[in-house]
Amino acid sequence: MSDVDRSALRPYRVRVPRGDLTDLRRRLARTRWPEPAPAPGHGIALDVVQDLCGYWAEGYQWRVTQWRLNTVPQYMVTLDGLDFHVLHARSRHPGALPLILTHGWPGSVLELLGLVSPLIDPPDPADAFDVVIPSLPGYGFSAKPAEPGWGITRIAGAWAELMAKLGYSRYGAAGSDWGTSISSELALRDPDHVAGIHLVPPLAGPEPGSAGDLTDAERAALDTLIERGRTSSAYSEIHRTASQTAGYSLVDSPAGLCAWMAEKMLAWSDGGLTRDQILDQVTLYWLTGTAASSARLYAESIDQVTGWITGKAAEPVPVPVGASIFPAEVPRPSRRWAERRYPDIRHWSEHDRGGHFPALEVPDLLVDDLRTFFRTVR
Repeated sequence: MSDVDRSALRPYRVRVPRGDLTDLRRRLARTRWPEPAPAPGHGIALDVVQDLCGYWAEGYQWRVTQWRLNTVPQYMVTLDGLDFHVLHARSRHPGALPLILTHGWPGSVLELLGLVSPLIDPPDPADAFDVVIPSLPGYGFSAKPAEPGWGITRIAGAWAELMAKLGYSRYGAAGSDWGTSISSELALRDPDHVAGIHLVPPLAGPEPGSAGDLTDAERAALDTLIERGRTSSAYSEIHRTASQTAGYSLVDSPAGLCAWMAEKMLAWSDGGLTRDQILDQVTLYWLTGTAASSARLYAESIDQVTGWITGKAAEPVPVPVGASIFPAEVPRPSRRWAERRYPDIRHWSEHDRGGHFPALEVPDLLVDDLRTFFRTVR
């Protein structure tokens, strides 16, 4: 570990004005609801959104979530000319491995907050991490880019700069959703300092032209991916092509934002998310007004990511890799697909529970996988 650039770290605490919470409740009370859909397949059901919004207005406690967030040291750091919100929790154990965790959409640093304590203070001190969790550009309390170009590759470059400013010369990276792609790009940009990456899941697909050589599990995974694209990928296309258009509604209507985000959180999970876990994410997006700015990352990078998921692109990532595959996740690559892109896989776990949000759904499984994989590179 080298010296920390303390001049770059500006201490930060979350302080949401009472008026913002009062305005939220007033807006929820004035919601203009549509009629129920005439049949399934039209999106999230009216009664589900009304239940969430009723609880949001009358029962949900943002101040509890804000307190949880403020128990972890936070900073604002300027990286590549943009201000980023960063959680940075150091372990009390000597020799802790620095680990940068990256969230995605519709997640945030709140999605990963529960991992901090078990990672910095494990039963075996040899498994300890220093944990770094930045908010993506345009997400949470990070600044919103005013120019194009902030895709996953540029973000990875900012993460390398961040870890250097924190004084870390060797570190691990891990993530899900956008975090898998950013962690992979970070390994490509900073391989001399990245000890290894853990991905949930690794994004990889079959070799082009290999349709006749698929296992039953691989074929089922592809069928699920195709069905997901056919029935529930409209959000991604809207994010890619019309984030500003959607943003006018999503930044103005809390019920609309709740429906937009909760639909995916419920559909992509394994049935284990609570109303509070969903509303933590929705409330953070609402209070920071980031529905439009967060969606722009799709315009920047979703085509690149799609190439990896389909197998049309497979640039090798040379660092050691760990992988976690959860049954309710899509995509679910096979190990042999992943090995085309990640030739040094050292840990591969296929679980029987969990979905797209393992840090919220099955944190015990995710923490165990992180510890197990990173033991191979410490």
